[in-house]
Amino acid sequence: MFLHLGGDVLINQQKVIAILDLETAMKNSISENYLNNMKESERIHYISEKGKEKSLIITTEGNYLSPISSTTLFKRSLSIEEQEE
Repeated sequence: MFLHLGGDVLINQQKVIAILDLETAMKNSISENYLNNMKESERIHYISEKGKEKSLIITTEGNYLSPISSTTLFKRSLSIEEQEE
């Protein structure tokens, strides 16, 4: 199954390590340092305009900043059976 991160970006769901809410993550100095290091080393893919990011998606193939909330991405990742429960 694939997960739509926004824009034209689809990733294989099995490659997702974590989906973090940026507002919450930025309250933690470790997460903030991690994100800043990713930005400085240019190891991050911007799916939206800078300043409009809502979530950080960490995968085995790269890191993505998405304009879609982590809650919405989580709901999209659920199978149809899990959504009906």
